[in-house]
Amino acid sequence: MTENTQQQNPAPTTELPTQYAPAEVEGALYERWVDRGYFTADANSEKEPYTIVIPPPNVTGALHLGHAFQVTLMDALTRRKRMQGYETLWLPGMDHAGIATQNKVEQQLAEEGKSRQDLGREAFTDRVWQWKDEYGGRILDQLRRLGAGLDWSRERFTMDEGLSKAVQTIFKNLYDDGLIYRAERIINWCPRCLTAISDIEVDYQDDDGELVSLKYGEGDETVVVATTRVETMLGDTAVAVHPDDERYAHLIGKRIKLPLTDRTIPVVADTHVDPEFGTGAVKVTPAHDPNDFAIGQRHDLESMTIMDERGVITVHGPFQGLDRFEARSAIVAALREQGRVVAEKRPYVHSVGHCSRCKTTVEPRLSLQWWVKVDTLAQAAGDAVRDGRVALHPKDMEKRYFDWVDNLNDWCISRQLWWGHRIPVWYGPNGEVVCVGPDDPIPGTEAEGWTQDEDVLDTWFSSGLWPFSTLGWPEKTPDLEKFYSTDVLVTGHDIIFFWVVRMMMFGLYAMEDQVPFKTVALTGLVRDEFGKKMSKSNPNAVDPLDWMDAYGSDAVRFTLATGANPGADVPIGEDWVKASRNFANKIWNATRFALMNGATVEGPLPAPEAMTATDRWILSRLNKTVAEVDAFYDDFQFAKLSDALYHFAWDEVFDWYVELSKTTFFEGGEQAKVSGRVLGEVLDVTLRLLHPIVPFVTETLWTTLTGGETLVTAEWPKDSGFRDAAAESEIETLQQVITEVRRFRADQGLQPGQRVPARLVLDGTALAPHEAAIRQLLRLQPEGDAFSATATLPVGGAQVALDLSGTIDVAAERKRLAKDLAAAEKEKAQATGKLGNEGFLAKAPDAVVDKIRGRLAKADEDIARIQQQLERLPQA
Repeated sequence: MTENTQQQNPAPTTELPTQYAPAEVEGALYERWVDRGYFTADANSEKEPYTIVIPPPNVTGALHLGHAFQVTLMDALTRRKRMQGYETLWLPGMDHAGIATQNKVEQQLAEEGKSRQDLGREAFTDRVWQWKDEYGGRILDQLRRLGAGLDWSRERFTMDEGLSKAVQTIFKNLYDDGLIYRAERIINWCPRCLTAISDIEVDYQDDDGELVSLKYGEGDETVVVATTRVETMLGDTAVAVHPDDERYAHLIGKRIKLPLTDRTIPVVADTHVDPEFGTGAVKVTPAHDPNDFAIGQRHDLESMTIMDERGVITVHGPFQGLDRFEARSAIVAALREQGRVVAEKRPYVHSVGHCSRCKTTVEPRLSLQWWVKVDTLAQAAGDAVRDGRVALHPKDMEKRYFDWVDNLNDWCISRQLWWGHRIPVWYGPNGEVVCVGPDDPIPGTEAEGWTQDEDVLDTWFSSGLWPFSTLGWPEKTPDLEKFYSTDVLVTGHDIIFFWVVRMMMFGLYAMEDQVPFKTVALTGLVRDEFGKKMSKSNPNAVDPLDWMDAYGSDAVRFTLATGANPGADVPIGEDWVKASRNFANKIWNATRFALMNGATVEGPLPAPEAMTATDRWILSRLNKTVAEVDAFYDDFQFAKLSDALYHFAWDEVFDWYVELSKTTFFEGGEQAKVSGRVLGEVLDVTLRLLHPIVPFVTETLWTTLTGGETLVTAEWPKDSGFRDAAAESEIETLQQVITEVRRFRADQGLQPGQRVPARLVLDGTALAPHEAAIRQLLRLQPEGDAFSATATLPVGGAQVALDLSGTIDVAAERKRLAKDLAAAEKEKAQATGKLGNEGFLAKAPDAVVDKIRGRLAKADEDIARIQQQLERLPQA
């Protein structure tokens, strides 16, 4: 009763091992999928395309739970679309990771007692390529282990020949259009890596520092400024105050003495200064602070660089040659000796940027760098979301996106490295500057005085081209024509600004306003079960391969999917992975039972009239689940769709339907054949629905059940529209009866398998056909001649009378319940007393009061339940 076109089923079988062993299945199964080309897309296909390009992991990287999380979601999306008949391309690849990879090789060289300078640029680059071939790409093998259905025939690398051509082409185009320029600006500088780094490569943390207040000027013309970086005062070229601050009105335009130097600096009026913060006066160091640089630009101030690329002071005088931190202490001491220190606060906790690679404190530094002029590019990236061409999901992320893209500063794209895309600009002997495209000749030789720019491009520059360069741009390839624009980008909300915006800018520019992707599905971060961020430095870090070894890849995937609410962080713990492993085992065992009891997909489904109410109920619920899962997929609600599938499969199929049908299977005959076909249909569709999330166990079970070739290309189920409200109501009533009697049995202390004489009064209800199932599931034996009802349960329009004489010690049970009742009444009295105490309510926090109210409600529930149990007990 679903729209489910069967594949050829040449050899269905009832044979399954008694236990599911993921390690014996997953590796060989994945290689079979790849070898048979199931994941290989055809650019010449007539099918509608569906494209995702994987966010390229670093070539230095290893699989962590964040990768596994996003890969699971992308794999689920593409597997479903492939089953829906789309020509599906999920394209893999890696990023060359400029700083990280260069650091890896430099560490190797250091162990050999060498440096990159010892090798020279060309030999060092060759060494990096050797490292990449030997050690790089480990993460791609790990993605195979996870089951990622990637088209490995199209694997790309941000420094392969085609992508290098794309980088050089777009650089030349942007340069020719005046959108790339070279200028001195403030950048993030790492004194250890000796390069500019992007904002995303700066990790901010609260450090114990110092806040020192200094007096500038003499006599009546003095101001007090405060700083956490005292050493930068050597490069001060002004003091700034707010133009409306009357305290300093007499100083604006004058020059005051800068301590420890023979210089005077002006006092300038600038609205950037907050007169309410501190003293209302700030020191201005244009070469070592981005805000100060902006003030310097507005007031035409000199920019004095006071330290070299390693953070060593270069200003002539007693501090020259000192490291910046050594200079800080020495300068404070000198100022203190001159009476210039007004106040010192230690420790002073403040946010300090550190290089994400080496943890060195980042130094804001004025430097000659290459920049992308982003105003028009950013405008286009914002408009694409505003006009609906690109959808951000969840939608509430749009505000953050607009806040960023509408205020984007020009982007520093040059890095002082040797590994990466070298900037294609040449300098001539007479000051010539020539930008060279991929097909252009080099303007001259080194002997003729021509040299290429030493810097390489920011890694984000090449990854910004990823959605179209991987498809063959700048060439007009069949892949580019077929699969661009891509459909969905799945990525973390933490890099929406650094990567998503860059892809938007470059995609719209290079592809003539074609968006790089139609939807951006933003995920949260994976955290431990207590909500704490996972990191290598914390003991909560987890290697997902360890969990895959212990519980199987499906268990890890299902656990990650069940936590995937759009944009929200994902808590995960090992106990949850164990529970997902148990779910996989439940699917296995239930399917094995079904196969041994006649479940089949052969032949058409019988007419509804030939089915039991239980059959019609499960088919109705099946179609509702198909519709529900489709809606959740379309809304990227992975947690909800996983939860829906879990409860349908475990609760409704494996617990209720299988259990309710056991009597039918036991009795045999035509009705058993009908239910066997229904059970086969339900399992077939359920395994198809589960496959994108848990591909390994479902593939193994489905091919056994149906004899089909593979689930990878099987048809995705469709909701046929079949509903049977009467059957659903009937089975819901049946479930109510069984649940209520089970609860009563448990309350009376009966063992689950203990048989009890019972009289069932089902006349006039829809439950009469289910008497055998009720008796079997509830362990109720027929009433005998000596039957005497000691408890009668009216439920669902029926009556279940039970004879408990001889099955329980009534006196002991009454004594136990009386003790429990007394405890519940005491708990109620204590909670009532506290809630009636006005003094307590006035002082107690809301959370404490709410907790006590919860205790009172729980006590009331316990009292009512225990009193009912006492009433139901037979009289002694």
